[in-house]
Amino acid sequence: MTWTVLHIIGIIAYAISGAFVALQAKYSFIGIFVLGLTTSYGGSIIRNVVLDIPVSDIWERQSLLVVLVTLTTILFVKRNWIHHWNRWGYFFDSIGLASFAIQGGLLAKSLDHDLGIIIIASMFTGVGGGMIRDLLAGRTPLALREEIHAVLTFVCGLCIWAGWSSPLELSVIVIFIVVIRMLSVNNKLKFPLKFLH
Repeated sequence: MTWTVLHIIGIIAYAISGAFVALQAKYSFIGIFVLGLTTSYGGSIIRNVVLDIPVSDIWERQSLLVVLVTLTTILFVKRNWIHHWNRWGYFFDSIGLASFAIQGGLLAKSLDHDLGIIIIASMFTGVGGGMIRDLLAGRTPLALREEIHAVLTFVCGLCIWAGWSSPLELSVIVIFIVVIRMLSVNNKLKFPLKFLH
């Protein structure tokens, strides 16, 4: 599985994530497109601002076409299928989280940044779009309710900093993050931060 395939899967996953949140919020088709596009590109915009590189660099014709086709397809999904989002939403969100966190880390590393910036780029790219999506949907961002969300982006950043870059290594990161996130969701796992309570 090449990185391009992983990246496309991540874009589709986040577009679906944004669209289904819009459906849950009973938004119009405009809302579906706005939340889908925001989830797919919001984190990359924040990352590029932080790394001081042009935001226009994120607009790739191929990825934009994939997002628009995905969102258009979702318009024809029967609204009574929305309950499936509760089952599959976290799964799609986890794939997007992993793919985008890797993308952010790889970009920061390619610009010769140190570990701290690589982790920040991974975090903002991984959770930024989802946070904007949730705010637009009028709900508390998932990344602020779930400690594991941010921790997994740190893991991505560390792996990229350590030199993981082959398609196999990147696939392992994605699988690891999806498995850990789904286990934490299904078992309601939280970090025992007792000093915060």
